[in-house]
Amino acid sequence: MTFREGPVTIVRREDYAPPPFWIDTVDLVFDLDPAKTRVLNRMRLRRNPDVAPQALRLDGEDLNLARVLVNGAGTSFRMDGQTLVLENLPEGNDPFELEIFTTCAPEKNTQLMGLYVSQGTFFTQCEAEGFRRITYFLDRPDVMASYTVTLRADKRQYPVLLSNGNLVESGDLEGPGNEGRHYAKWVDPHRKPCYLFALVAGNLVAREQRVVSRSGREHLLQVYVRQGDLGKTEHALSSLVKSVIWDEARFGLSLDLDRFMIVATSDFNMGAMENKGLNIFNTKYVLASQATATDTDYANIESVVGHEYFHNWTGNRITCRDWFQLSLKEGLTVFRDQEFSMDLCTTPSARAVKRIEDVRVLRTAQFPEDAGPMAHPVRPDSYVEINNFYTVTVYEKGAEVVRMMQTLVGREGFRRGMDLYFQRHDGQAVTCDDFAQAIADANPDSELARQLPVFKRWYSQAGTPRVQARGEFDAAAHTYTLTLTQSCPPTPGQADKQPFLIPVAVGLLDAHGRDLPLQLQDAAALTHGNTLVLSQASQQFVFTGIDAEPVPSLLRGFSAPVVLAMDLSDAQLLHLLAHDSDPFNRWEAGQRLALRRALAAIQADGAPATEPLDAGFIEGMRAVLRHPTLDAAFKELALTLPAESYIAEQLDVVDPQRVHTVREAMRRQLALALHADWVWAYEEHHDNGAAGPGALSAGRRALTGMALTMLCLAARETNEPIWPGRTYQRFKDAGNMTDRFNALSALVSSGQPLAAQALERFHAMFKDEALVLDKWFALQAGAPDRGGDILPRVRQLLTHPDFHLRNPNRARSVLFSYCSANPGAFHRPDAAGYVFWSEKVVEIDAFNPQVAARLARALDRWKKLAEPYRSAAREAIARVAAKSDLSNDVHEVVTRALAD
Repeated sequence: MTFREGPVTIVRREDYAPPPFWIDTVDLVFDLDPAKTRVLNRMRLRRNPDVAPQALRLDGEDLNLARVLVNGAGTSFRMDGQTLVLENLPEGNDPFELEIFTTCAPEKNTQLMGLYVSQGTFFTQCEAEGFRRITYFLDRPDVMASYTVTLRADKRQYPVLLSNGNLVESGDLEGPGNEGRHYAKWVDPHRKPCYLFALVAGNLVAREQRVVSRSGREHLLQVYVRQGDLGKTEHALSSLVKSVIWDEARFGLSLDLDRFMIVATSDFNMGAMENKGLNIFNTKYVLASQATATDTDYANIESVVGHEYFHNWTGNRITCRDWFQLSLKEGLTVFRDQEFSMDLCTTPSARAVKRIEDVRVLRTAQFPEDAGPMAHPVRPDSYVEINNFYTVTVYEKGAEVVRMMQTLVGREGFRRGMDLYFQRHDGQAVTCDDFAQAIADANPDSELARQLPVFKRWYSQAGTPRVQARGEFDAAAHTYTLTLTQSCPPTPGQADKQPFLIPVAVGLLDAHGRDLPLQLQDAAALTHGNTLVLSQASQQFVFTGIDAEPVPSLLRGFSAPVVLAMDLSDAQLLHLLAHDSDPFNRWEAGQRLALRRALAAIQADGAPATEPLDAGFIEGMRAVLRHPTLDAAFKELALTLPAESYIAEQLDVVDPQRVHTVREAMRRQLALALHADWVWAYEEHHDNGAAGPGALSAGRRALTGMALTMLCLAARETNEPIWPGRTYQRFKDAGNMTDRFNALSALVSSGQPLAAQALERFHAMFKDEALVLDKWFALQAGAPDRGGDILPRVRQLLTHPDFHLRNPNRARSVLFSYCSANPGAFHRPDAAGYVFWSEKVVEIDAFNPQVAARLARALDRWKKLAEPYRSAAREAIARVAAKSDLSNDVHEVVTRALAD
């Protein structure tokens, strides 16, 4: 079988070899035209003396080659597929000049990789291998060069010309043929790999602010958007200012350019891109106003702006030697943006809410990935298409690996390690091993340093470790013995796993819910913050001075990305839910209680119970909801049942409809049993103060929204019209998008008749707001399925005049919300959901393989499904795999899914 990119090639980490040439300087001149952009690329190269002399092989893709000169003279060359091969180059190690002139067609670039046009503006996306779609180059991250870029374009159509670094020259072009044209010349003072190159040209406006760093240097911060969007950039710019201040304070890392720019585009495959000094963002993570953005949007903007800015050092100043080291920059920078968001929280409870939200993503998205056909280590060993490895494993699990390092060496020790990392490697392309070594070397007495080879298994072994805990109280000896045993299931290509180094933060609660002071027989076994270190297959820890049997609180703060199993009774879990001083484990106790009831109902014989919840659980939830001191945001998280996908992961064989039925029954029961409490919660919290992204008011809005959803759900059962009516009125009167959308969501998710009227009104209000319409589409595609009603609605949405399949945000709003995030609607007994999925994967693959490959992963876990779902899903995947003209992106996903 042939594929669009030719024969499939597997790239392996063990085959890494240094580049045979270094590129010292790159001088690019662009004559920008949507139909035919001319690119003149002048490079200074030299042979790598550490590599045997060989031909220069330059990557290229969809380029028209016009000229190749070496030291100003013509030279022979040949094409090997799309690779430009130069064999007659100067011998020796002296530098030489290479000039390449090419053209490309940005307006035809539907992949949104390389140079493309979106709504009349030029943008680039070069990570991971998009630069080869702009010019011939050594398109690999360990080739770092200094760039000078000149952009030339029509001044009326493209008044703003941006590239990396500092603007050194600009003006009108002179001479015949240059009437009405202008230019801008940019110089980046820092060496960088080509994946960090960027240019933007268009009719844009900017919000800007000048800041002064601790060293006294002044910097210009700018956020560029299309005309009309300037009023929605205040929060993004504020987040950027906070990011600059935080990185200086927390890690001593200052902005190293005169200017730092963010540009927003609505056509973007990812969330944002950290190009040096010129970050290009999906509009979703820039534009916000109280009328158009929810509290979640505000939090995401703050997080993503921080993430991309923090890459300036962790990713740009120090980059990856090869793409297998992707987590070196992404795992570390996710950790940094998580810490940034938590440090901005004003209360411990708000920090805990952020941590719970992060862990929820990890457990609902990354744990299934670790158990599926695309499972891979944080540092993968091979790939066919690198774009498929921008995953929750590399990002979120990678961040947990970094967090464990900080747990093992302490916050100050981690800062020392970061300082050493930059001292050693600033300006270099390095590996995950180099980073771990720096953290360990800066903390030689730490458990990390003592057991570094064991710890580094987190980088090399895939899968989610299981930790089994067993406690034994000895009243006569006044001891409590905790036995921890670890294992890790097989993953593709890794049948046997060695023990991981797992930090387990612990607490022991007495009968009154107070934390007992911890004393171990081996005092050295406790590291920073009452943390045990499990590094063998099984270990025992004996706590002394224990007078009565305690209730253990393990893995506090989710101190390691593992599945913890401990046979705690309902009474013990309810004790933790009521009293645990660790907010994460307080939340976790409620989740375990809910999960236990969901699994019991799913696995019981016969039809699922209509009331799966017992009085003890309901009373525990009521106590949380009515608690006088818990934050509203925490209450909303604690009262949210585990997701259907997370419940499914706990089962060996999954009947998605049964899982959906049971969880919906649990929701209905909570809605009815706590009806008076939901009324109280609404009345207490609905007046949540001035709209704004602050954690306190955002928490009140979240709990109000949940209360409305539950009251509408109860009303559906009792045919009571008051609360749906009040919800619709709140929808109409809301002073901010969060309250308005929460009310709309309450009507839609509870299946209220008023939902149709509210949806129509919402669309009329926001028909010109693209990001708000994305929410409108997603809400409908992700609504709870009732009798198979969602797929017909999804097909109807695809015919809506505002639906555009080629816009990634809009495609995700419908297709991903349905196929990836709505299992109860997607997994239909008639297999129509799978047929729909296969049609859309193939259709999108024809023009945007990256988006198609991500959609293809919706059926990663098909082997867990019960019949008839399992056979139908396999048939759908095989149908996609049989397509003769698949991209490498989709081919890799579906063939791995089908592999035994």
